[in-house]
Amino acid sequence: MGTILIIEDEKTIADILVFNLKREGYETLVAYDGIEGLELALSGKADLILLDVMLPGMDGFSLLCRLRETSSTPVIMVTAREEERDKILGLESGADDYVTKPFSFKELSARIKANMRRSAPEKARAEARAPGVGALSVDRESQTVYKHEHALELTQREYELVCYFLAAPGKVISREELMENVWGYEYYGDLRAVDVAMRRLREKLEDDPAEPRYILTKRGIGYYLSADA
Repeated sequence: MGTILIIEDEKTIADILVFNLKREGYETLVAYDGIEGLELALSGKADLILLDVMLPGMDGFSLLCRLRETSSTPVIMVTAREEERDKILGLESGADDYVTKPFSFKELSARIKANMRRSAPEKARAEARAPGVGALSVDRESQTVYKHEHALELTQREYELVCYFLAAPGKVISREELMENVWGYEYYGDLRAVDVAMRRLREKLEDDPAEPRYILTKRGIGYYLSADA
């Protein structure tokens, strides 16, 4: 089913996660501090990472920023910190999902499965059937988005977002629809994750993110890909 890296300094919590994940068929790796966690994360051995925020050696936000310089491995932040600014910071740093303690393992398992499915090349190729539009094109074999023949450095989720918009240029897509079909799990209530992801995507896609030409906002409804992009 895949290998999950757990970066968690509380051994009791890490042991519980290992037990439940192995029972579901996953292989596991464990790191108890940020420095060891980053080393394992960069090794490429994990298919998904569960990342705590408060870690000795290097905090989760710093680790995530370092990881995102070279890796798009899905990351779910698992932490007791519930402040909205921490959630937004985690998402802006490149997290794919965010779960606060205490959480039910059933919910965590659903999110793990959704992110694992989304990052699987076979699923991505099967779902990404949209043709290119204007300056944008997609190489589905390498899962790469091109703008004017220049490859863009996108995360897996950003790639999925572009493909979803390319499937219906000009159609306004709600945040709820994006959450359900790109995030891939039942909506749990925080649509700000969509807005953060869209802001990060525009920073990579647009010549001027403040004046977007490709993915536009329909105020109060959602986003759409300009048919004239």
